[in-house]
Amino acid sequence: MKHKFVLAGLALAVATGGPAGSALAGGSDIVGGVIGGIIGGAIVNEANRQPRTVTKRTYYKKPTMSSAQREANREVQVSLNHFGWNVGTPDGVLGRNSRAGISQYQAFMDFPITGKLTDLERTILTTSYQKASLGGAAVTQTISTHPQGMRGLLLQTREQMLGTGKSTYAGNSIGGLPPQISEAVFEIARSSNVEPQQLMARSGFVQLADLNNDGRTDYLLDTSVLGPGFWCNDKSCAVRVFASTPSGFSRNDFQAYNATPAMFTCQAGACQRADTGAQSNAPVTAAAPAPAPAPAAPSFATQMASQPAPAMPSFVAPAPVTEPVPVSLASFCAKTSLVTSSNGGFATEASLTDPGQALGEQFCLARGYALDEGAELEANIGGFTPEQIAAQCRDFGALLSEQVAAVGTTPRDATLAKVKSFIDGSGMSPAQLSGTAKVCLSVGYRTDDMEVALGSALVLGGLGEGAYDELVGHHLMQGIGTAERADLAMGWYENALSAQPVFAPAQPERSGLIRKAALMMNGRADAATAPKPAMALPSFAAKAAELVETAAPQ
Repeated sequence: MKHKFVLAGLALAVATGGPAGSALAGGSDIVGGVIGGIIGGAIVNEANRQPRTVTKRTYYKKPTMSSAQREANREVQVSLNHFGWNVGTPDGVLGRNSRAGISQYQAFMDFPITGKLTDLERTILTTSYQKASLGGAAVTQTISTHPQGMRGLLLQTREQMLGTGKSTYAGNSIGGLPPQISEAVFEIARSSNVEPQQLMARSGFVQLADLNNDGRTDYLLDTSVLGPGFWCNDKSCAVRVFASTPSGFSRNDFQAYNATPAMFTCQAGACQRADTGAQSNAPVTAAAPAPAPAPAAPSFATQMASQPAPAMPSFVAPAPVTEPVPVSLASFCAKTSLVTSSNGGFATEASLTDPGQALGEQFCLARGYALDEGAELEANIGGFTPEQIAAQCRDFGALLSEQVAAVGTTPRDATLAKVKSFIDGSGMSPAQLSGTAKVCLSVGYRTDDMEVALGSALVLGGLGEGAYDELVGHHLMQGIGTAERADLAMGWYENALSAQPVFAPAQPERSGLIRKAALMMNGRADAATAPKPAMALPSFAAKAAELVETAAPQ
């Protein structure tokens, strides 16, 4: 019966050797440990079931990359460096630095920011580099006359490959959206007399969430961004919700205004309004009631008796009681990505004008790194399906609900005191708990479960991995998964920025940008500049005494 109360461990491949054992991405040394689950404080440590005496070791060699693939990757790195997205020395391995450069390239080109190139994106990048290398009059003219200079070659190549003036992407897709959703975008754009890319760049038009909890992305298209017109009538606009199914997507049509994923719930492919219960695709009509017989005229006495007693007028409507709508981080990052694209790339410390957008970009960038790190660890867990791992992580998050609740009300040190108490009572080694938290951090972000994600980030901070405090600061700054508290965010940011970087470590300029933007959000932009030392009157007394002593006769 023990297994009713204990989660089975999420076992990594066990490495039993040497004092200098291998380390996984992000610096975790849990290859020789076990990612354990926790329920009620009970832990199963699968490592304890291994024989203490190991007479034979089995080593697994990672598959090597082909020379052709390495050369193709190196060409991508060379191309990124050439156009100003510095990824370091081209080595043919698309690691974190390269993914960060790819993300910046994608943002500049209005592509979905994923950190991984599609075939089309790779072709545009490398073809543009080849053009630049060959040179010629046409290339020189483009570089000298285009507002983006050298990067104008990228935009020119994109237009040539996709058709000049056309916003349709290859495969009948736009912005990386599935074809069915892309076709809806084209339809809305055609009837609204706007270009699909312009429509995609409007904040709130495309929103992403997992509405039916199947682990796949669902899409919401809100035409409210177009204002009155073909798709909108006063405060009612056409909203299309595409819910994922095993065979594709099921389209659901609603009438709403400024829609968010929180307004809808879905079961498989069928969706309904969460606030009104209205079903999709159902005409809002009702059968006309049968006419009632004409009533007899009431007597004067009856009329007087039916009149309500006079009362004092009141024109102040009671304040509506509304529950806070949870914010979807996936939807937030989708909106942020579109704004980044329309702005021409990520904000820098020098170009910073919108601190909220800049911090949002860095939040979503860090989220991407956390997703990748957890996915790498999860790939080494044997014997468990992704659904089973996600279920254990939900339990992990539930155990941390008290600590997560404290984030929005207490300063960093007080919150971490609660977290460290949890760590001390977990019964897990720091390496095991770190691995668990990194896997569950990735799961939390992948499933848009902020309690799991935020709780996992807190555990990593409590273990002394301070770089993850940045995530807590972002959650507080944006009010996602906790209260919006820019003041409390500062303590988490400051500790993270002094720690060894984990997110985009090849971009040390992130620290200055995050600090400046956070100070601006707190109304303290002037604090980013170190105060000049106070001026003091010069004192020549000591020197004068020295001169007098030197000049005195001996």
